[in-house]
Order: sequence, then structure tokens, then C-alpha cells
Amino acid sequence: MIIDVMSFNLRCWTEGDGENSWPHRLSAVVSTITQYRPAILGTQEGQPRMLADLDRSLPRYQRFGTGRDSDGGGEHNAVYYRTDQFALLEHGQFWLSKDPEAPGSRSWDSSLPRICSWGVLEANGNAGKFAVFNTHLDHVGEDARRLGAELIWQRISPFIEQKVPCILMGDFNCEPSSTPVQFFRGHLQDALEQMGAGGPTFHGFSGIGIGGWIDYIFASHSIEVLEAEIIRQTVEGRYPSDHFPIRARLRLPHRP
Repeated sequence: MIIDVMSFNLRCWTEGDGENSWPHRLSAVVSTITQYRPAILGTQEGQPRMLADLDRSLPRYQRFGTGRDSDGGGEHNAVYYRTDQFALLEHGQFWLSKDPEAPGSRSWDSSLPRICSWGVLEANGNAGKFAVFNTHLDHVGEDARRLGAELIWQRISPFIEQKVPCILMGDFNCEPSSTPVQFFRGHLQDALEQMGAGGPTFHGFSGIGIGGWIDYIFASHSIEVLEAEIIRQTVEGRYPSDHFPIRARLRLPHRP
């Protein structure tokens, strides 16, 4: 089965962004998603009002994942999936901390609570199941990124041991030479790297890659990476976010 996957840092709703604040960008975000029609869409920095806007604009999708704050609010790492293609079998969320089941928890040198949302999906027609993980590592704490990456791998590895294909995506806030990215590359395939398509993904609404390659889609080795790209286009002259979204076309293994 071939699926298209997209990772999209939406940029939180900040009035200080002026003409680039969320209400001015919503249509560009929706246009980008509908143009590429990902089967799975991992978002970062989505706040409740923003996700409600996307829910109304993307009727073929449902999502899972809650906010990072102790009350379930705040920024989400929401994962959208096409309901005409998949059924959600189970899902959950953990905090990147010493107490990962404690909502709102943070540890090490993390500047904010950080989370990883995950779900197990089954393709309609009983074609097989796979797991999706979506995260946003801390932008300040080096230890938080490193130890958060190790915690994420602890949650992914049991699925791989059970031969469940796994996809990990998100904003890692670190470049390819960093310890977390090298760690994941030691266990998983980096889709952009596999296709020779890597490059800066943060641009601060300038269209010029000023912040390095920090967004990734990883896949377990049972998955074949067919395509991958950084989407650098504007919509009616406007960039949808301060990050370029990234996408990959993946072939999931045949169900035994």
C-alpha cells in the first residue's frame, strides 16, 4: 500500500506576526494540504482554535492528540488521517519528561512541556496496520532533545519488534549533524535524506532557508521510501507557515 505523509509546523497563532498571523494564512495552509492530499498529516504548534479551523476545512480527515498543557490545552502535535482510507485502532500521548504519563510534565533543560502523540491505524479492507508518531522537540534544551529522542525510541521499538511499520515525523529543532537526528538515523530511514532532498526547512516567512534543516519524516526499514520533498511554494504570494512543510510517499509492506 502506498501512502502520502506530510509533516507541517503550522506556526502558532501569534498576533505579533501581523499579516502572517493565523487568520491570514489559514486558506494557504488548507490549500497546501488539499493540493497534496496526504493520507497522514502530522502538525506541530496547532492551538485549539487553529485546529478547529482545520477541522471545518478538512472534512475527510479526523485527528488524534491533545494539548501539551496539564489541562489538555495549549499546542498540539495533532495527527490527521483520512477516514476513507484508515481506521484508528488505538492512540495515546506521552510527555518528553522523566514522568511521561504526567500531563504537562517537563524535565531536564526543557523550556516547555513537550509531547509525542501516537496512533495505530489500519488500512480499510484489513490491508494491514502501522504506527504513526508525531513530536516537537524542545527549541532550547540540548539534553531535552537528546533524552526526549531516546524516550520516543523506547516507545517505537516495541512496535518494530512486533513487525508493525512505524512512521515518525515532526519538528526536531536540530540539524542532521545533531545527536538526536543521528540517533534516529541509526534506527530509522530519514525520508528526505534517502531521496537526496534535504535542506533548510525553517525560513521565518522569508522563503529563504535561514534556520537549517529541522523538520523530518522517518520510517522503519520495512517501509520503502518512494518520494520525499520540501514544499517551498507560496499560495497567492503568501507562505503558509514559517516552516516549509515536508512530504514523503511511502510504500508499506504487504500484510503477511
